[in-house]
Amino acid sequence: MVRGDGLLTHDLLPGEKGPQDACGVFGVFAPGEEVAKLTYYGLYALQHRGQESAGIAASNGSQILVYKDMGLVSQVFDEAALGALTGHIAIGHARYSTTGGSTWSNAQPTLGPRHEGTVALAHNGNLVNTHELVELLAERTGPAGRRTGEIAQGNTTDTALVTALLDTPGTLEDSLRDLLPHLRGAYCFVVMDEDALYAARDPQGIRPLVLGRLERGWVVASETAALDICGASFVREVAPGEMIVIDEQGLRSEQVQEPAPKGCVFEYVYLARPDTRISGRSVNESRIEMGRRLAREHPVEADLVIPTPESGTPAAIGYAQESGIPYGQGMVKNAYVGRTFIQPSQTIRQLGIRLKLNPLKEMIAGKRLVVIDDSIVRGNTQRAVVRMLREAGAAEVHVRISSPPVRWPCYYGIDFATRAELIANGLDPEEIARSIGADSLGFISQQGMVEATAQSAENLCVACFTGEYPVSLPDPTLLGKSVLEVKREEAEQAALAVAAPTPTTDPTEETPR
Repeated sequence: MVRGDGLLTHDLLPGEKGPQDACGVFGVFAPGEEVAKLTYYGLYALQHRGQESAGIAASNGSQILVYKDMGLVSQVFDEAALGALTGHIAIGHARYSTTGGSTWSNAQPTLGPRHEGTVALAHNGNLVNTHELVELLAERTGPAGRRTGEIAQGNTTDTALVTALLDTPGTLEDSLRDLLPHLRGAYCFVVMDEDALYAARDPQGIRPLVLGRLERGWVVASETAALDICGASFVREVAPGEMIVIDEQGLRSEQVQEPAPKGCVFEYVYLARPDTRISGRSVNESRIEMGRRLAREHPVEADLVIPTPESGTPAAIGYAQESGIPYGQGMVKNAYVGRTFIQPSQTIRQLGIRLKLNPLKEMIAGKRLVVIDDSIVRGNTQRAVVRMLREAGAAEVHVRISSPPVRWPCYYGIDFATRAELIANGLDPEEIARSIGADSLGFISQQGMVEATAQSAENLCVACFTGEYPVSLPDPTLLGKSVLEVKREEAEQAALAVAAPTPTTDPTEETPR
């Protein structure tokens, strides 16, 4: 549908389970600076983390204004929109749907009332105990289940649920301190009221969050690359379990929960920008090292190493360096097509792959190719790539993957929702190779991948490869957006039942036939 302001908003494939991936969050406290524009630049640097919707909230000390819509950051904002978002505090969000569908009402930041003032919140992650939080909200709001803010407007995200739970007496800092221990799963929050900026990270630190310094303020962001683009210097990572408060008095920090680090290894493999640093390690360096180790573990006689652009490029460089096989560009990527890994439906994923890549026939015709990619999830990309390369004249196509087989779903915010979607669930590498049409297939070992990150294995989440989840999970029926949407439907049906007139029998009415 088209809104009154002329911007297109729509529910992408309603009724299907929304895709999952990490989002991007950004927050800035900088009196005297154009905080909305700084947030815009920060979100631009984080666009790879979320391409469905974007939003910015800003405070001038007396009120919070929010502007958000479906689309890329550059599509949502123009000079007029940014100019209207004045103030000294701003937060921003680039979204992929995690809990809740891909709709305008679920775009972030969320905005909600408090006993004193207003709260805006942006969230990267996915909570696994939404069923408990729904009950907690019902306890706090009474049996009628008072629905305020964006929950009343149809928002079915865990972010809106958290926003509603922050509507408690006392300061927002107190409300956050009390609420955070109730949350389970992955979360990086940037939060604001009229006067202060807040940031919080789950005790496992599953998703990245960093702190940066401006000449006249502070920045928090999902990745260090977002600090670079807005001219902020890196200070440190927000610690797992930490809450940060930034106001006119300065910055203060509190360890709200005991840290138990389990950072997502897939940030190194695929999610993060290559120019980002995580735990002091360059993501690009980690990916090149994964390629080197992959070459040692799965060598093959070939004429050319090519990446599946762009995410496979660093590992392909490493594979070529270690193997001595020449590196080349075998495919051209259309930069204006979104990532197929996280498009809103399987049909669009398959269409997106064909729109996204085109082979360079003169480079690959008659050659034995090693094709490097970062991961295989559903197998659609690799199947289409192998077919395109063979049609372009490749003599052999050997696929090498710089992560182990993905066999388990992620409940902490990545786009593998069910085991049934995962090609490695029930198929060994030889069977997968036949399925995608490759001459051979090799995956890096889990040990090789972990060692390439230069992090301790004990501090990394590898649940999508092992099925060992660092945060305990409830019954599968209580996971994801289903809880929130079912609760919403139940409430709406109850309201309709109360509003409906009591049926009566009129003896003069004709009996329906």
